[in-house]
Amino acid sequence: MVQTTIKTTINLVGTGLHSGRPVRMSILPASAEYGIWFRRIDIQDRDNLIAARYDNVTDTQLCTNIANEAGANVSTVEHLMAALAGCGIHNALIELDGPEVPIMDGSSDRFVREILTVGVRRLDAPVRIIRVLEKIEVEFDGVQVSIEPHDHLEIDFSIDFPDAAIGRQTKTLNMANGAFVRELCSSRTFCRKADVDWMLSQGLGLGGNLQNAIVVEGDKVLSPGGLRHSDEFVRHKMLDALGDIALAGVPVIGRYHGVRAGHAATNKLLRKLFANPMAYEMVICDAATARKLPGVGVTASDISKVA
Repeated sequence: MVQTTIKTTINLVGTGLHSGRPVRMSILPASAEYGIWFRRIDIQDRDNLIAARYDNVTDTQLCTNIANEAGANVSTVEHLMAALAGCGIHNALIELDGPEVPIMDGSSDRFVREILTVGVRRLDAPVRIIRVLEKIEVEFDGVQVSIEPHDHLEIDFSIDFPDAAIGRQTKTLNMANGAFVRELCSSRTFCRKADVDWMLSQGLGLGGNLQNAIVVEGDKVLSPGGLRHSDEFVRHKMLDALGDIALAGVPVIGRYHGVRAGHAATNKLLRKLFANPMAYEMVICDAATARKLPGVGVTASDISKVA
């Protein structure tokens, strides 16, 4: 299997979730071994390139924020990272004229559709993968997250909210061969009405609305049209997990298990994994493993199969 990039540049305009301001974003093709990088084109007086890596994560309170040593940062990277991983894109440069990836409809759907519409270009370099060799676990504040050896990437997630509209949900998914595109990419971020009120009081979430997030209050879903899936809440948590796992820098092969986990938990898990050289190995992806990677074989025709 060889590395990939997109065939042509993708240009998008959306709203920043927290600033409420328009954001222009371009996803550009990149060469083999480039990886995924963000460039803040509105910053000219210092280094404006930020590598999409777990060790550049600086804040996980409401979303995943990455920054470089010069202080240039980009927030809400997880939905785009999930789309790139789920479509099998290994190399790309993302240019932004502000500090946020646009929220779009609160899911990865638009990013996936644009990537699959322009198509994928094969590059002349092999794909490297991280294979988990030992189980790694992180627990804090009632949150549990782990990753253990497996022959493909599997995500197993459980959530439990007091709000009746959300409640307890569990889902397990083999992420191979377009499962992300078909089953997770359209699932939107969600929050409680009380959380919205708090964010607005803190000057956050200014770009949030009932069209780019599922808002619940008690047993009611306030967003027009209701849910896209009966278990959309846990599906979105799985989407977030894939995006945060993608900050490993290469595809990860292992079984991820999360209980009430979020951005902070997944980042702590990656940091603990990579702090133990005996717990993983980086190897060239063989043909048998390649057939089990999330984006392998995905085409524009899969858009019509989105669950």
